Amino acid sequence: MMQNPKGLLALALVFVSASCKTASSNPAEIGQLGTAASSRWTDSVLASLTLREKAAQIVWPFVLGDYVSGDSPQWRRLTQYVQQEKVGGFIISVGSPTEVAAKLNALQSMSRVPLLFGADLEAGAGFRARGGYFVPNAIDLGGAIVFPPEMAIGATRDTTLAYEQGRLTAVEGRALGIHIAYAPVLDVNNNPDNPVINTRSYGEDPELVARMGVAFIHGLQDHGMIATGKHFPGHGDTGVNSHLALPVVTVSRSRLDALELVPFRAAIKGGVGAIMSFHGVMPALDSSNVPGTLSSKVLTDLLRGEMGFKGMIISDAMDMRGVLDQFGAAEAAKRAIAAGVDVLIQPLDVPQTIDAVAAGVREGRYTEARLDSSVRRVMEAKRALGLARNKLVDLSRLRFLVGDSSNTQIARRVAEKSITLVKDSLRQIPLSVPGARVLSITLARRTDLPAGNAFNAELRSGLPNLRTEFVATEDAALNYPRLIAAADSADVTIVSSYIGHRSDALTVSAPQAFTNFVQSLVQRGRKPIVVAFGNPYLLQQLPWVGTYLVAWGGFPVSQAAAARALLGTSAISGHLPISIPPYASRGAGEDRAVQLR
Repeated sequence: MMQNPKGLLALALVFVSASCKTASSNPAEIGQLGTAASSRWTDSVLASLTLREKAAQIVWPFVLGDYVSGDSPQWRRLTQYVQQEKVGGFIISVGSPTEVAAKLNALQSMSRVPLLFGADLEAGAGFRARGGYFVPNAIDLGGAIVFPPEMAIGATRDTTLAYEQGRLTAVEGRALGIHIAYAPVLDVNNNPDNPVINTRSYGEDPELVARMGVAFIHGLQDHGMIATGKHFPGHGDTGVNSHLALPVVTVSRSRLDALELVPFRAAIKGGVGAIMSFHGVMPALDSSNVPGTLSSKVLTDLLRGEMGFKGMIISDAMDMRGVLDQFGAAEAAKRAIAAGVDVLIQPLDVPQTIDAVAAGVREGRYTEARLDSSVRRVMEAKRALGLARNKLVDLSRLRFLVGDSSNTQIARRVAEKSITLVKDSLRQIPLSVPGARVLSITLARRTDLPAGNAFNAELRSGLPNLRTEFVATEDAALNYPRLIAAADSADVTIVSSYIGHRSDALTVSAPQAFTNFVQSLVQRGRKPIVVAFGNPYLLQQLPWVGTYLVAWGGFPVSQAAAARALLGTSAISGHLPISIPPYASRGAGEDRAVQLR
């Protein structure tokens, strides 16, 4: 793994400046935000701000990367946020690369003080900057590079690939005008029932999560983007979705030290620029039953004091129930700042949140000097990223930096190396039945337009007699007898599940009717091959299947890699970074060589 050599830092400065056509950023400073005295520029800007304008600098609204007209309510609202409310940044969500970059340039042009843009780039810049799918034809409109989820990287055990993902995320993200990646996820996913982290984590081994996370951080920050380790102090051992309710992690402090805190300590030592808080309760750290985002014992005493973190502390989204239900939006904002949060992202009401932060000073909840310390960190980040000199990106160079074919090959390498054959008791993999009649059944939500497309297309290249079927999870009246009849007439049946974690999900379990269907295939001797593109723990619901392959994610790059693995045109070498109790232990995985044809 590359460990921040001085020569690489210098090269990164040249590359970001010359290729992205933005002002050069300083990777060394990115990893040391808040450690040095403020610059003259920061002091000058800070001195020019009113109390409310200071509060606005640390309140960052949500903005979609979609196209909207200049007279639309959406654009008028964004204009208000920048020109009247004077916010300090935004969290940017999905859109095409060109529209994201053009929209961020337009917002920057309206702001006197440069804006910071952050995004959930957990699986690369394409995790947010893709063109989507045109309906009803499901035409892929392209975009930035999408990597497999973090757990796929964990399955490779390859820190070089983790570094490369960080590097490409930074290069493409900065070309789009994004400055902060809300990644990597440093949660240790040791709870199979976790409905919200799951494959977003590198795995259940804290040392593996630490190694992979630090490699990603270095790749990202060496190339001009701030990394954000999340969700401190750890969201891995939860069975509750913090978007919907308040999780409680009732483990001892010694367990936290031995597991949850290990990756965060490594990230801080590795120079991570930002850390995001967890909207969950850990009684071992704070017995007052407040989420970590609102706890000074968690953020000030532990993170700042004991662990020595000097960078930005960013809240998780402030519109999530895990932080709203106890106190409401305004009080939660005040408590977060008092606890030590530097930036509040995605609040329910932007003007109300700015007013609440300013009111906290007037009410004596915290001092103006406390608020100034957060604003200063934000300003120093803007300066370190070069935004004080040039805050716009060059749209004419975008298509030569984003989605480049060489970048695509790196994502393909990650996907191929991650494919994990957990069990194959009947030695069905690779498929070696020339001219066979193959049935490929896809289980996914009806709105999951890409589910099965790339997988089936790649399979068809080697299996011309392929028949495909789609099963919508919402369809309670599905005609399973018809699918059983189709399987009876096939030589090989492949069943692929795209059910996984979602922000609105209470569970990652497959519908009972579907598991009953797969069991009936086994009982009829059809020997189904099950491929998990969503929840890797699906084996717990289907323990009687003979062949179980984990592809970790449903992005096209992983779908194609899984198909090549089944066909034998690429090797299988992934090993579980998790256990699937009681059926598979961590490290399990059968290797397969490329099959010569």
